[in-house]
Amino acid sequence: MTTIQLIRNATIKIQYGGLTILVDPVLGKKGSFESYGGIQNNPIVDLPFSIDEVLNHVDLVLITHLHKDHFDDKAREVLHKDIPIICQSGDIENIEESGFIQVDQLEASTEIKGVRITRTDGNHGRGPIEKFMGNVSGFVLQKKNQPTIYIMGDCILNDITKAAIDQFQPDVIVTNSGGAFIPGYEQDLILLNEKETLEVANYASSSKIVSVHLEALDHCTVSRASLKRSVLLSKVNSERFLIPMDGETLAL
Repeated sequence: MTTIQLIRNATIKIQYGGLTILVDPVLGKKGSFESYGGIQNNPIVDLPFSIDEVLNHVDLVLITHLHKDHFDDKAREVLHKDIPIICQSGDIENIEESGFIQVDQLEASTEIKGVRITRTDGNHGRGPIEKFMGNVSGFVLQKKNQPTIYIMGDCILNDITKAAIDQFQPDVIVTNSGGAFIPGYEQDLILLNEKETLEVANYASSSKIVSVHLEALDHCTVSRASLKRSVLLSKVNSERFLIPMDGETLAL
């Protein structure tokens, strides 16, 4: 069975085609790194269970980019140094500096135990702030008789991410829907918000949407309730939307 478990923020654990995949591990305690919105230190909530439980039976780690809300100091400390890690081009040296010895910077696709993993491109925002946000990636998981999953990462909806949807026709899209802001650039979107998450659902009209990156950082403006409300007020079938709580496991 394919499942997606939300740990916290964008940290998810996926059971897929015989692999247990941990995405964007952030494992520090509440308040363990700096504020992004000038409100309080992040994360603003604790892990729903122990680090040992998060790491149990993990075969592979995917890292979309190196911002601390996607790969924090605690993850660098506690992950086994020989665990396979897949990252985007340009991030490998930084990760290896923390002692990891099986890091692959993925340009296109790779296959592990019959699971095809493809890295996708995207932009971490639009407007003047985008140039400060750095490179970011998503990943697509594919295997025969399994749903195709597109993990968008911190990518907004634009021609690049639309092209990925067109190419892979995902059954499931994991959206980072927190609507985050950077002080001084409040008008510049750096994550999907309610409106853009609905636009993803409308564009990928046959995909289920799993929305995460909610209620865990001090600069995110979208809550689970506000996203659910927007879905209910829209013309999108609400049964296509899954908005898990921290620790919740979704069977796909």
